[in-house]
Amino acid sequence: MASVAAAVSNGRASDLLRGSGGLSGTPLQLKSLGICRITTPVGRRTGSGFALSAKLRKVKKHDYPWPADPDPNVKGGVLTHLSHFKPLKEKQKPVTLEFEKPLVDLQKKIIEVQKMANETGLDFTDQIVLLESKYQQALKDLYTHLSAIQRVNIARHPNRPTFLDHVFSITDKFVELHGDRSGYDDPAIVTGIGTINGERYMFMGHQKGRNTKENIQRNFGMPTPHGYRKALRMMYYAERHGFPIVTFIDTPGAFADLKSEELGQGEAIAHNLRTMFGLKVPILSIVIGEGGSGGALAIGCANKLLMLENAVFYVASPEACAAILWKSAKASPQAAEKLKITAAELCKLQIADGIIPEPLGGAHGDPSWTSQQIKLAVVESMKELKKMNTEKLMRHRLLKFRKIGGFQEGIPIDPQRKVNMKKKEEPMTPDKELEEELENLKQQILKVKETSAESSDTELDEMIGKRERELENEISEAIKGMDLDEEVVAVREKILKLKYQDLDVDPATGEQAAQLCRLITKGLPSAPNYSSLQDKYQMLKDLIGKKQEQRIVSFKQELDEKAKDVFGRSDIKKMIEALQADLNYSGATTVEDIDQGLKEKILKVKKLVQAEMANALTSMGLEVVTVANSKASATKFIQLNEKICSQIEDAMYAADVKRMIQKLKVLVAEAGETPNKELSEWIKATVEQIRTKVFELINTSELRAEYEELMGEIDAADASLDGYGAMGNGVPGEGYTGNGDSGVNVNVGGRHGLPIGGP
Repeated sequence: MASVAAAVSNGRASDLLRGSGGLSGTPLQLKSLGICRITTPVGRRTGSGFALSAKLRKVKKHDYPWPADPDPNVKGGVLTHLSHFKPLKEKQKPVTLEFEKPLVDLQKKIIEVQKMANETGLDFTDQIVLLESKYQQALKDLYTHLSAIQRVNIARHPNRPTFLDHVFSITDKFVELHGDRSGYDDPAIVTGIGTINGERYMFMGHQKGRNTKENIQRNFGMPTPHGYRKALRMMYYAERHGFPIVTFIDTPGAFADLKSEELGQGEAIAHNLRTMFGLKVPILSIVIGEGGSGGALAIGCANKLLMLENAVFYVASPEACAAILWKSAKASPQAAEKLKITAAELCKLQIADGIIPEPLGGAHGDPSWTSQQIKLAVVESMKELKKMNTEKLMRHRLLKFRKIGGFQEGIPIDPQRKVNMKKKEEPMTPDKELEEELENLKQQILKVKETSAESSDTELDEMIGKRERELENEISEAIKGMDLDEEVVAVREKILKLKYQDLDVDPATGEQAAQLCRLITKGLPSAPNYSSLQDKYQMLKDLIGKKQEQRIVSFKQELDEKAKDVFGRSDIKKMIEALQADLNYSGATTVEDIDQGLKEKILKVKKLVQAEMANALTSMGLEVVTVANSKASATKFIQLNEKICSQIEDAMYAADVKRMIQKLKVLVAEAGETPNKELSEWIKATVEQIRTKVFELINTSELRAEYEELMGEIDAADASLDGYGAMGNGVPGEGYTGNGDSGVNVNVGGRHGLPIGGP
């Protein structure tokens, strides 16, 4: 007796179908692989007996899709690790269909107007909310009045969820079953057993890819005869074990190549049709995308046929129908209307038994919600079908298809064939009223920006106060949504009680408050109003940024005015012009060429200008620190400033300082906008305590040594004109910004001062 050992690895449908010759219908050519040998047994003179042996080539070890440490709590159970269907590593790119483009452009304009409104610092919230509500209404109107060809395009959307996307979402556990027991596992049809609410079902369906690579692997959802025979095997399996069958249809049609026809594509489909009418278990079919011809019907002979709202089910695609009847694929929109292929039309014709709703924009807009609607439909339909006995169930399936069909009389037929008669489809135009309102609001915002480039501090403060109150309300709602409001109230009352007793917050209460803050921060993303809270926070952040920008602009303008006043004084202008004339007369090009007398004059003018600038800046309430002329000293000054600021930040996290700051916050909150005298005194005393404590923490010998060394360098630099090379390039006249490195450093409360150049 002959013995055969062979193995087949997965590959493309068209590749693995090559070579129909083989053993028991297996499409293998062992001889072509060079691994087959036929021998005649020793001692036999006749050729009646022979032995066939085969061996496997040495190939790379298969990387089995089971992790080393599988998570036992993964949804669907550990058997889901065996599935080749894994989450995509890269997010799918958004795809906009042609008829959606006008509304997408409108949405972009609304976002642009929102951004412009935030930049002005004024409140346009009501107008923008009204526009957004009208946009949503326009979107709803569009998707409730879609044409047939538009629904075809949605059904073919590249980001539309596939069969396995839905199965893994609706089942508690699912294990995929492979192979047709004839040597090939067609990846275009997937089968498996899954449970919903503890009930077992046999699932099978067409599987498309989610990107180009997967589509090639899955043969674009077009099955070969092996795929239909795999489905047939699972139907027999489900009938034997009493599992209800749920099929998902999403294919443009069966794979129509020469090899598929040679291997019996038509026979495989016909066998499935005949078998499904004789199965003794309930069958439910759901069209989730496009159902094309016999390729869809081969797993669609069910007791009930349900369709997603934007799914289509047809004998021939609109393009194929248009090419046959009108000799041009351009007539596909008209062909789609005439074919009656949408869910609503098929329900009217009693071919489909129900419509499963989709979110606005199609199933790809919210796949999870769509899957839950499918789950509800499956549970309800199966509850109804399970009430029937076997005979009634089979009779029900037979009568469903027997009643399909009809004819009409008296419809005139156009005797003249028209070629390319379909006019170009008119693009959907968005609501004109919405466009006009959007443009008016945009012009209004631009007018506000032109007439008032800067909002007053009072207006901005009012806006910031309003946004802060809105944000506080959103945070309160989020805390209530997380069921932490009682804990927050308890901690707040405890801290206020300590404050009234003039006591510091104890470490235990401080730790409890900090732990509660961490818990709230961690749980905010799960709060029901998280998106609204994020919007309010971003709006507040933009307004604060706007106010800071205005302060910086105002400060720079005031600084410019002070500098112009100093350099515009007649006595200083005369001295600078005289120095410039002396420099030109001396012909000096470097500092070394300048004689001692001229150096002393330059130093005198420099000190005078610096003193006048320092007085002007001091009158603005700024702290003025002289910086050395050399770049090295200026760099050291910045580094020392960085170091001091860093140590101040570290000191703020010290336990004593944190308690004082917490106490200060409570006092300020209690004081409000009009604090009484006693609270004001407490606040001032607490601020002074914090300053003293921080100074003690940063007053180290290392910092003092660096400061004294830097001041020594500055004093030494002031004694000479080293680094004063700007004089060789010209002394500033009307302006106040020189080309040299010297200047005055203005400490305005930030991490660095603002260098103001001077002669």
